[in-house]
Amino acid sequence: MTSVAPRTLGHTVQVRRVIRETPEALSFVLDVPEDLAERFTYSPGQFVTVRIPSDRTGSVARCYSISSSPSTDEHIKITVKRTVGGYGSNWLCDHIAAGDSLHMLAPSGTFVPDRLNGHLQLFAGGSGITPVMSIVKSVLATPTGTVALYYANRDRASVIFDAELAELVRRYPERFIVEHRLEDEHGLPTDESVAAFAADTAADGAFICGPAPFMALVKDTLVDASYDRHRIHLEEFRSLDGDPFAPLHELSAVDADTPSVEVTLDGDTHTLAWPTDATLIEVMVDAGIDAPYSCREGECGSCACTLVEGTVDPGNTEALDPDDVEEGYILGCQAKPTSRNLRIEF
Repeated sequence: MTSVAPRTLGHTVQVRRVIRETPEALSFVLDVPEDLAERFTYSPGQFVTVRIPSDRTGSVARCYSISSSPSTDEHIKITVKRTVGGYGSNWLCDHIAAGDSLHMLAPSGTFVPDRLNGHLQLFAGGSGITPVMSIVKSVLATPTGTVALYYANRDRASVIFDAELAELVRRYPERFIVEHRLEDEHGLPTDESVAAFAADTAADGAFICGPAPFMALVKDTLVDASYDRHRIHLEEFRSLDGDPFAPLHELSAVDADTPSVEVTLDGDTHTLAWPTDATLIEVMVDAGIDAPYSCREGECGSCACTLVEGTVDPGNTEALDPDDVEEGYILGCQAKPTSRNLRIEF
């Protein structure tokens, strides 16, 4: 079984191993070829976009978090939980075995701590543990980092990484706290339980991933507790409507009137011609730059960047908070230039 399609963007990797985490969740350990190792370098909390074959549309794109840690694991691992009516999750769980191949984009995403050697509060609901687990292991791999995890599930059998979490608590009793919130024992998460947890542990930041009602509850509770909103980070995945694997359209010819952009990514600055009918991501990918993107539709936010100089038509900014837009954030997959000279930082 394979999800590879010819003449698409992205990369093909082989599945090295499949691990059953719970009756509903599987982890897929990936064997990244040596020539793709640099492109698949990732930070804790990031995800990959996977191409899933479809009889109706040819393919669909779905985002799955990386649950391994770049600090402790040799191979990248993504974890997928079946969802009712979830085409992508069910297809992967039903069809992919060790030795099969998957077609995907390189890791991306902004659900990443600025620093790992401080203290973080993590809030996970169900399969929202997947990027959180990567952060947990990466924090504990530092000499001084500490982490407190609030983890909500239906029952004990649905706790993904239950044994691994218990082992980490045993190994790092002074640096790792886990509070399990099981619905069949404690009921659904409440603002009181979240507030009590947050009050017990001082933190440099909070990272939240899980079902939308869970994330809203936690965020609202933290805001009410006077958390700085800049220290609250949410990871929210949507089913992507477009095809991020589709080849780029041919860019317009460059002339003396074509805008120019200085774009800084991973410490490197590139000067590029930026045709007015092209997005920043299209221009960067066309230039061979490993630009961060996952949807090309303005839906995921992984290409968020800061407009330092110049003006753009921002396009669809649904993935950004209004406050982020006010502070100068744009989406590289949507923005098109409306001034001659621009400067952008990722």
